Amino acid sequence: MLDLGKLRSSFRFGFAGIRQVLASEQNMRIHSAITVAVIGAGIFFQIERWEWAVLLLSIGMVLTAECLNTGIERLGDRASSDNDELIGLAKDAGAAAVLISSLAAAVVGLIVFLPRVLSI
Repeated sequence: MLDLGKLRSSFRFGFAGIRQVLASEQNMRIHSAITVAVIGAGIFFQIERWEWAVLLLSIGMVLTAECLNTGIERLGDRASSDNDELIGLAKDAGAAAVLISSLAAAVVGLIVFLPRVLSI
């Protein structure tokens, strides 16, 4: 049976996490500003539905990677304040996930918007 109380709590915790990452992580604020710009460009250029789908999946991928990276960093910091090699490797892997997803999203943005910009 569906437990609406648990469902509400899950959403509340999720939105609290988004607020916390936005408040504490500069890169999340940068990604969010770029998200607003991309959505504005999509509206301006009246992109196709399939282009919206690809852009929104790319945006979701980047923001998710940033949230997961923040979680990895916080857990690593909590586990040890020393310079731990494995924690450092985990943090580097989290940062790499953000970098890879951001680069892929940038390529998607170029594929969608560059022809439109060049035709102006």
